[in-house]
Amino acid sequence: MSNKRGQTVLITGGAGFIGSNLAERLLQARETQVRIFDNFSRGGVSRNVEWLKGKAHCNLEVMEGDVRDVNAVRKAVEGVSEIFHFAAQVAVTKSVEEPALDFQINAVGTFNVLDAARQSKHKPFVLFTSTNKVYGALDSVPVIPEGTRYRAKDPDFRGVNERERLDFHSPYGCSKGTADQYVRDFARIYGLPTVVFRMSCIAGPRQFGNEDQGWVAHFLYSALTEKRITIFGDGMQVRDVLHVHDVIDAMMRVRERTDITKGQVYNLGGGAQRAVSVMEMLEAIEKATGKTVRLNYHAVRPGDQPLYISDTSKLERQTGWRPRRNVSAILKDIYEFWRESNGLADARMVVGRGTAIGEVA
Repeated sequence: MSNKRGQTVLITGGAGFIGSNLAERLLQARETQVRIFDNFSRGGVSRNVEWLKGKAHCNLEVMEGDVRDVNAVRKAVEGVSEIFHFAAQVAVTKSVEEPALDFQINAVGTFNVLDAARQSKHKPFVLFTSTNKVYGALDSVPVIPEGTRYRAKDPDFRGVNERERLDFHSPYGCSKGTADQYVRDFARIYGLPTVVFRMSCIAGPRQFGNEDQGWVAHFLYSALTEKRITIFGDGMQVRDVLHVHDVIDAMMRVRERTDITKGQVYNLGGGAQRAVSVMEMLEAIEKATGKTVRLNYHAVRPGDQPLYISDTSKLERQTGWRPRRNVSAILKDIYEFWRESNGLADARMVVGRGTAIGEVA
């Protein structure tokens, strides 16, 4: 799907981490109008909007609203040709504490967006960011400890693909899984050109991480400010980490090839080459910052996967997408965002094996 003069693109949750990075990319095409729809409940996201306004060339529209509000959603969808639906409740622990709230935002909110798109005369493209949590605890991938991480018992394991059995686990997994399936089915039943991304760990600039979401940024910020970090479980859990700019690249590819991608589900993550355990990430952050992290340990979260690595071969095969940025680049870019946000123009740190990027002041 190429840019059309005068088209309007809606980003729900557009003031957030992925939303603001996508908006920046879209605004590079001056003929594209970007409409952000956000309830601004996440701390710090207003700064993302102010940052975007400096890049917008009058092509940025900001609507404050909530996806649980049917009328507000219908108004936001009016006249748009594409919808990127990121608005969500994103924390597993929050979903356990308030499952009704989690369901209303993730499941009902997504249905509201889909139904507004269904009723629109434009039949907009809809991309939904789902989660690897729809695969549950992944009992089908037995693991064994090895050094500072878990590895799959099966030596031929190359990652989780889209044929893996769905097994929603935790209220968060159930609400996102419900939304995931609605998005897929609206393509089959109503002919909407939809795409689902089942995401692994996404990290990068403009991320305001906490201990339950955005863990890479949260670890780095905590180390830099000498705050304790809570580890859920033993710290040997493995995730494949993907730079947010690689995510945006993938989104651009699927929107350009809706002839192939409509109605499809894709697993999206960094793959085996960008897989890292919690302990290994902490070690890398200590080396980069020169600071010793202080840890607390807590019970593992419901449905936590000891090892998750995305098999992205379907996305790569159908669109030609490839990840381009490594974990060192991710840490560097998160750090630069933190430094600029805190006005630390002279601070630097070292990231990567022997690659000097400066030192933390």
